[in-house]
Amino acid sequence: MIDYPKIGIRPIIDGRWGGVRESLEAKTMAMANAAAKLISENLHYADSTPAQCVISNTTIGGGAEAAACAEQFSSENVVATLSVTPCWCYGMETFDMSPNTIKAVWGFNGTEKPGAVYVAAVMAAHAQRGIPAFSIYGHDVQDLNDNSIPEDVAEKILKFARCAIAVGQMKNKAYVNLGGVSMGIAGSYCEAKIFQKYFGLRAEFVDLTEILRRITLEIYDHDEYEKAYKWIRTNCKEGFDVNAGKKLPEVITRSKVVAPDKDWEFITKFSLIVKDICFGNSKLAEMGWKEEALGRNAIAAGFQGQRMWTDWLPNADFTESIMATSFDWNGKKRPMAFATENDTCNCMAMLMATLLTGKAPGFHDVRTYWSPDAVERVTGHKLTGRAENGVIHLINSGATALDCTGAVKDANGNGIEKEWWNMTDKDIKDCLDATDWCRANYEYFRGGGFSAHFRTKAEMPITMVRFNVVDGIGPVIQIAEGYSCNLPDEIHNVLDKRTDPTWPTTWFAPRLTGKGAFTDVYNVMAKWGANHGATIHGHVGAELITLASMLRIPVTMHNVPEEKIFRPHSWSAFGVEDAQAADYKACETYGPLYK
Repeated sequence: MIDYPKIGIRPIIDGRWGGVRESLEAKTMAMANAAAKLISENLHYADSTPAQCVISNTTIGGGAEAAACAEQFSSENVVATLSVTPCWCYGMETFDMSPNTIKAVWGFNGTEKPGAVYVAAVMAAHAQRGIPAFSIYGHDVQDLNDNSIPEDVAEKILKFARCAIAVGQMKNKAYVNLGGVSMGIAGSYCEAKIFQKYFGLRAEFVDLTEILRRITLEIYDHDEYEKAYKWIRTNCKEGFDVNAGKKLPEVITRSKVVAPDKDWEFITKFSLIVKDICFGNSKLAEMGWKEEALGRNAIAAGFQGQRMWTDWLPNADFTESIMATSFDWNGKKRPMAFATENDTCNCMAMLMATLLTGKAPGFHDVRTYWSPDAVERVTGHKLTGRAENGVIHLINSGATALDCTGAVKDANGNGIEKEWWNMTDKDIKDCLDATDWCRANYEYFRGGGFSAHFRTKAEMPITMVRFNVVDGIGPVIQIAEGYSCNLPDEIHNVLDKRTDPTWPTTWFAPRLTGKGAFTDVYNVMAKWGANHGATIHGHVGAELITLASMLRIPVTMHNVPEEKIFRPHSWSAFGVEDAQAADYKACETYGPLYK
């Protein structure tokens, strides 16, 4: 049975008996039930299960009832608490002072009872005690008998709960490093203490010989191998071979130890084994491999690949793509944050994005900025529409989620990406039909393999995000909301061929604001903190900012409208004129979530 992280609802009440408390019981519990209903009907865990809430057994009018509620929540895996009240209450006696939960308070905006006064008072209490809390207070006055949740309040409750649930799902899970860091990409390095202190994650390290051992000893589900191999050969059509006609040097030809016609067999076994390492497989225990059957309790992982593996064995591009995609040979499934080149930092961006949305994350090289002038010079055509100010070429060395094709359509025929549990058989087929698998370029990948090859043929809202670690500061996050652009063939075909034409391409136009890094597209590219970035469908920059504040990670750049930003109330105590400086100082002062 899965012990899901839950939102604890704390109904706070004026503790004065003799008429006051009794008159508020029904209203206070109505607020608690409405909040729980809102959360459970709108939010999901990563496995698609509706989010769960726990409501205090009683209203909380003082310290004894607050302690009883804390005891109740201690056995329910409550990761965050939402205190709700329609009235004045005794702040120091009723507030949630546990260091182990993320906190928010919703005060009813009504004139009959001063809920706003309680919210203000308890926010001051939280600030004095060094316990950040989110303040939720409706813009417009409601009547006391109105038990509906205003739209602006609902938005904040859901944003808080969505992000808190993401925090809870990461805690006590593992990031599995399959191999080391690819080609010395220092900005990809897994710093175990950062993962532990900021995300509650355990870093695990698996030497690549473990994969070869399992292939050699056939430690995988043989029935699933047959199913997966048949599905791959039926649905994963091969594209062009970039190696055709080339006279390759001996150092390359002698390095191909798996015959080209056996690549798919090797890749299929490799994919099953990687999945088993991450999640375990009870079938292995039946085969006598009890330790291997347990898996590594992973929530995220990455594969080194280049060069110690790919210099003589088929690459992992298929595996990396299918792990992150919202389906495989068993049908629709939960997408996993799985990093190319074991870029652990980019994988954390993928993980945050997919936990917030339930959608497949994209892994990309942030490869090239194409200015309007450069595009016109090279192609003879002008960029228009969303792309008119220039585009960033997002292209990975062969692996990203197939959902990024944009082949899934909404009712109006627009390209979208769906929560994985909403994928249909047609959606899956459309993504597969939009992708071919080109044989890897032997000059880069001597061991061969196949790379996912597609182009995002849709204009979709997407958010690009990156997690970086900076010496002297610690972890930071970058966010850029924008759109994928379906460039005309006469432009795409020319530009795409200037890189490796066997890799998947997404043309990205960030939304410009005229401020900071978002004065033009060039500045977004120039100020990006690494060579990789992750994307997710939709504009979820505001949610990423809220999540970052919960984890105490400052945001270096973003183009999210100020009115959508929701951080703990005490952030304003660090300055209201410069929100970014206040964010940095608050995160530094409070320190990581798991100190």
